[in-house]
Amino acid sequence: MEQYIIFKSQRNAYLFLIAVFFIWSLYESYKVYVYHSRLNLFPCLLLVTACLIQTFSQLILTRNAVKDDDESFMNGPLVKIIVLSCAVFSILAAIVAAFLFMGVRA
Repeated sequence: MEQYIIFKSQRNAYLFLIAVFFIWSLYESYKVYVYHSRLNLFPCLLLVTACLIQTFSQLILTRNAVKDDDESFMNGPLVKIIVLSCAVFSILAAIVAAFLFMGVRA
């Protein structure tokens, strides 16, 4: 019962943080659109990082849980991990490119 309570409280905190980062990202986008100010990528970066950490940990824990199971036909979501890794590297490349382009003055 105690583990269920801990899991439920961690889930509630995670959902709260995701909602706050999403609203903060929308607010920053609104400020850029209305006031033509510079985009603050920090809330967007935190939101993407939190989602990626949660997805990676879920995939790895699922893979480790069914690794020694003889009845399981699936040896873990290896393809999902590979695709998600490619997505992470693409996002990182886009972030680096955005910082480079923001630093260049025309």
